[in-house]
Amino acid sequence: MRIAFLGTPDFAVAALAALVEAGHEVVCVYSQPPARRGRGQTLKPSPVHAYAQERGIPVRTPVSMRDPAEIEAFAALQIDAGVVVAFGQILPAAVLDAPRLGCFNLHASLLPRWRGAAPIQRAIMAGDEVTGVEVMQMTEGLDEGPVLASETVRIDALETASTLHDRLAAVGAALLARTMAAVERGEATATPQAEEGLTYAKKIRAKEARIAWTKPAVEVDRKIRGLSPFPGAWFELPTDKGPVRVKALLSRLEDGQGAPGQVLDDALLIACGEGAVRLLRVQREGKGPQDAETFLRGAPVAAGIGLA
Repeated sequence: MRIAFLGTPDFAVAALAALVEAGHEVVCVYSQPPARRGRGQTLKPSPVHAYAQERGIPVRTPVSMRDPAEIEAFAALQIDAGVVVAFGQILPAAVLDAPRLGCFNLHASLLPRWRGAAPIQRAIMAGDEVTGVEVMQMTEGLDEGPVLASETVRIDALETASTLHDRLAAVGAALLARTMAAVERGEATATPQAEEGLTYAKKIRAKEARIAWTKPAVEVDRKIRGLSPFPGAWFELPTDKGPVRVKALLSRLEDGQGAPGQVLDDALLIACGEGAVRLLRVQREGKGPQDAETFLRGAPVAAGIGLA
């Protein structure tokens, strides 16, 4: 089929690659405009933009798909289908209706649970045991369209947003390729989403990232893993030169009791409001990620210290 692909982050690259490998004619890729990244704050294209450029696929980076000129350009592509994966913009009806078969979206949850911007992080933070990927026919509502295909993925005890992201990206890319093949053959069936079980995955805000040790250990552990590696749940470690911010990137639940934030041993077992968490991977401000053992060799944290 003639397809336009709309996507931006790493998660969408595998899906675009799967469509190209399946033999579809991707006539244009749409992505968010280049953003300033890194210490030099130089303008860099999104991962999807970069992938398309490497393969000679035309790329458009509109500030808004509601711009009449962009709507006209999209319609002029005369495509069979639009495929959207984490694009980052709400599409107007004029765009959704332009392709011959409509637009399709790959979403990283089992809808209607976790509609919205951050389904992977929210699923871990909520303690979900399973999640998944689904392909839906797009409507104007946020992730409200009928579902054509889905696949369930179990969330492991030490799952982070990073590891779950990578697993769902791979599973989702394969599911999308199979589903679009069914759409091309006229064999895809759309099923309306259930009315019960609706939740919204709100965008992750920086103010959420600070760890509150007064919370139960199960909530602290979920936050650490759900926000790893970005933005990274963090705490303050007292030092002779003042408090230093440290991100907790991986943890597990363990037995332990003490005042919230108290270090219970010499290997980063931290007391919470109920129970304790063992920090397994951390990142000191200005440094790279380290496993706990390596971190402690350079900056020992003695039992009895209180973390803020």
